[in-house]
Amino acid sequence: MVETRAKLASVDPVWARIVREADEAVIKEPLLGGLIHYSILHHPSLERALSYRISLKLANGEMTEQILREICDEAFASDPDLAMSARADIVAVYERDPACHRFLQPLLFFKGFQAIQCYRVGNWLWRQGRHDLAYFVQMRCSEAFGVDIHPAARIGKGIMIDHAHSIVIGETAVVGDNVSMLHSVTLGGTGKEEEDRHPKIGDGVLIGAGAKVLGNIRVGNCSRVAAGSVVLEEVPPCKTVAGVPARIVGEAGCAQPSISMDQILRSGA
Repeated sequence: MVETRAKLASVDPVWARIVREADEAVIKEPLLGGLIHYSILHHPSLERALSYRISLKLANGEMTEQILREICDEAFASDPDLAMSARADIVAVYERDPACHRFLQPLLFFKGFQAIQCYRVGNWLWRQGRHDLAYFVQMRCSEAFGVDIHPAARIGKGIMIDHAHSIVIGETAVVGDNVSMLHSVTLGGTGKEEEDRHPKIGDGVLIGAGAKVLGNIRVGNCSRVAAGSVVLEEVPPCKTVAGVPARIVGEAGCAQPSISMDQILRSGA
């Protein structure tokens, strides 16, 4: 067993760490043994564990867990980038969320992480032309997690959504890599136009709680959007915007706002 775990760690360090943490968690809290075994220790890979968790969360009287699990297994087998993005998301949550102390926490407990993985399966279905099934995944994700992401939206890897209540991301929105956002963020449109109508969020952007970014505008790489702001105009890279409507109030204050998670505007920043 030790040799097997060592080999696993060399091939897939994220999954190996989750398995190790799961073993420790069962010892510390035996009452969660069933949950942890079914969710993690019974599975040979992160991909299979994700399929289990997603199908369990999204299943209802209209779509069984078994059917959803087969859909997820097909998605992860067809597109390895889905699970690689999930690994990056786990690391992102661990590094940026002070409430996250282990890799297994997002997989088991954090609805922001789980909702993003559901979106990734829905987006895969959308790209396969299976739009109605993708809409079903979107609907169930919204009902289960309070996170409503259109399956056609394009979202990068290393995403951290903290608390993840009332997140809305529209159909033509684009979110870059290593983006962090807090609860009640909206990436929405400004009217009934049917073309490209949603924001384009650059890499490394931090979006504070309750912020609304509306319209086909770009938020430049490594910028900060202050909590409660309404952004209606483009934001240059490495700037901080705040207010209703949002205005530039300073520099971003650091090279990677989404990683530092510093939301305080300091004098001269």
